[in-house]
Order: sequence, then structure tokens, then C-alpha cells
Amino acid sequence: MSNILNIILAFLIVISFVFYLYFKTKQIRTNLPIRKKWYTNRAGVALGIILILFGINQIILYHTVLTYVVCLIMIVFGLFACINYYKRVRHYGQYIAEEEELNKK
Repeated sequence: MSNILNIILAFLIVISFVFYLYFKTKQIRTNLPIRKKWYTNRAGVALGIILILFGINQIILYHTVLTYVVCLIMIVFGLFACINYYKRVRHYGQYIAEEEELNKK
């Protein structure tokens, strides 16, 4: 059972990493400042998800006290990162259409 869960978590970590790279490249390629911040924060959400999934994966693989402590710190930090960046994504998302309208000229 833990082997299947490990494979699923590894797959989700890779998918999150791909999203992180995707949003980082979109951030570099855009010229609009609000959209750039929006992509930066979306990449931050993906990075937080990577931390959470990696911490859970390590807890499943290794059963030591040190692993539990380090992974708990990673999971908490990942949760804070996800929440913080998600709030920023929602905030900047309100202004994406307005910025696009202003820069259509």
C-alpha cells in the first residue's frame, strides 16, 4: 500500500515541479507587471505544494524522529507558502483583465 502511495506522491511532485517551471517561464516571458507578479505567485503556490508533498512522501518512506520533525517543518512551511501565495494570486487576478485592456493599444 505504501509503495503505491509513494508512486502517486512522486508523480504529483513531478507534476507540481512542471507547473512551477511553467509559471516561472511565463513570468520571464511576459512584459506586463501585474501579470508578472501573478505568475510569480502561482509559481509560489506550486513550490508550496512541492514542499507539502515531499514532506508527506518522506514521512511515508522513513520512520525516524528526525524525519518527522524535519518533514513537519517542511509541511507547515509549505502550507504557509501555499496560503500566502494563493491570497496574492487572487489579489492580482482581479487586475489582469484591466491591465490587458490598458495595454491593448
